[in-house]
Amino acid sequence: MDINLARTFLEIVDTRSFQRAAQRLHVTQTSVSARVRTLEELLGRPLFVRNKAGAVLTAAGEQFLPHATMLVQVWERARHQVAVPSGSRAVLAIGCEISLWDPLLLQWLLWMRSAAPQLAIRTEVGFPHDLLDKVAAGVLDIAIAYAPQQRPGLRVELLIEEKLVMVTTAEHPRVPRPADYVYVDWGPEFAVQHGLAYPELSNAAVSAGLGPLGREYLLAAGGTGYFRHDVVRSHLESGRLRRVPDTPEFLYPAYAVYAVGADSAIVDPALEGLRQVVRAKPEEAREGA
Repeated sequence: MDINLARTFLEIVDTRSFQRAAQRLHVTQTSVSARVRTLEELLGRPLFVRNKAGAVLTAAGEQFLPHATMLVQVWERARHQVAVPSGSRAVLAIGCEISLWDPLLLQWLLWMRSAAPQLAIRTEVGFPHDLLDKVAAGVLDIAIAYAPQQRPGLRVELLIEEKLVMVTTAEHPRVPRPADYVYVDWGPEFAVQHGLAYPELSNAAVSAGLGPLGREYLLAAGGTGYFRHDVVRSHLESGRLRRVPDTPEFLYPAYAVYAVGADSAIVDPALEGLRQVVRAKPEEAREGA
């Protein structure tokens, strides 16, 4: 079977629309319809019912969904493994949400180089929905994301029970004025909770879409903001930053997401490395590597 048929099927399931699936796949809607007809002829069953709400799976479509997911994953895994670099046994592809890579991904890479040198490693950072799409499609073996949505064929494992805390460079910590505040975009859930707690800080003087950028700006220019506790721990211990008392903490857990049928010889060492790095302090992880 043409693997593009399974890809097209999964895009329609994800978008619930032939038109949006065509846009994502960069083909015409006519091509998408033709692929679905071909797939339905091969399977001998209708897979979608189209109505005002969009494209809805039939009972046969629901049964085919896990098989389509596995087909695409197996194909992508095979395609990547054929191109294994010389001296390596396999390629491990891992993606990390933009706000979570620092310092987790670097520490994990150092651990892997020592503990699993047989694996060639490909890394990328991105947005959670895109990363999960790539895990589902077999392009990535593992994705690290905050609050990932459950999807058929994917397994979700809690890695870090992280929290966001308000810290400041001021000698006398207190809730700041908007002019002294650095707002970091930690995602929609944080935005809602933050807006309820501090509506007056929604119009901060500086906003950053990337945690490390906001942190480095705060350290260089001064101010107050919410950051992941483990990332600013060393600055709190050294006195460069201080906790603002009587301010709420916001949960920011990180999860590892991988396919149910993932190759254990590739995924298991990577997951163990993530667990080890999370349990260790940053300096210990480097020494262990």
